[in-house]
Amino acid sequence: MKKTLIAVAAACAATFAAVPALAQTAVSIGISGWTGFAPLTLAKEAGLFKKYGLDVSIKKIPQKDRHLAIASGDIQCAATTVETWIVWNANGVATTQIFQLDKSYGADGMVVKPGIAKISDLKGKTVAASAPGTAPYFTLAWFLAKNGLTLKDVNIVNLEPQAAANAMIAGTANLDAAMTYEPYLGAVRAKPEAGKIIATTLDYPMIMDTFGCTPKFLAENAKAAKALADGYFDAVAMIKADPKKSFEIMGADVKQSAEAFEKSQAYLRWQDREANQKFFAGEHAQFSKEAADLLLSAGIIKQIPDLTKLANTSFLK
Repeated sequence: MKKTLIAVAAACAATFAAVPALAQTAVSIGISGWTGFAPLTLAKEAGLFKKYGLDVSIKKIPQKDRHLAIASGDIQCAATTVETWIVWNANGVATTQIFQLDKSYGADGMVVKPGIAKISDLKGKTVAASAPGTAPYFTLAWFLAKNGLTLKDVNIVNLEPQAAANAMIAGTANLDAAMTYEPYLGAVRAKPEAGKIIATTLDYPMIMDTFGCTPKFLAENAKAAKALADGYFDAVAMIKADPKKSFEIMGADVKQSAEAFEKSQAYLRWQDREANQKFFAGEHAQFSKEAADLLLSAGIIKQIPDLTKLANTSFLK
């Protein structure tokens, strides 16, 4: 009997060895350390993308350079804010959004020195923000516009979100305010003496992140695009089902403990399949129009691209 079992086991092993491994579609994705993008990391590390036949590589690329990586072919897909896709397409980098990642609920904000009472007090002051075409720069433009100011009313120093937060905390730069986001905004929350958070996306709900790829990739890899969406939605489901393990995996990627990461993610909402379908049914087009008008008036873009071609919702089904 023992010999029979050994023979069966050997036969099964030989059979599996003879079956070729499933072909994996390779795709490179560009993101940053922003908390909202973390489910993409979770989908990779937990094997959710692999389950759907994807060989995903994730590259940390600053938002100001992400479109260059797409244009060069170094990456095929990326995660960024809705208005950034408008900027990229307006500048000749063709990209199409296929699903929404998150909405910010206080995860992006403006930090000011204690003496600044309101946003309109920033006229003539110095504000740190990432480069034009990035979310922090656009957030600054949006906040100022809602308070009767424009980008021309302030002096802008280009610092990335982490550096901007660190500069406010250390007090080493001659800054009156800074634009940043989680997890770096959380560092400022922990040290109120460094400055106060005068406004966030709770006050001005306008930061929404989406995932997109080049039209060429989508045309040639429709199944892979659907797999990317499904892998992301599986990650969102995993966060709900096993938050502790999920926070550990996502936090490790940005050198945070599970507990620290959990605090960061409390200021945003990841969007599941149902929320995506609702978002792209109307809100996406409405926001894109308002954002495009502001981008044009602020001189960030020279012309508004065809907004009807910025999203493909067929992969949400």
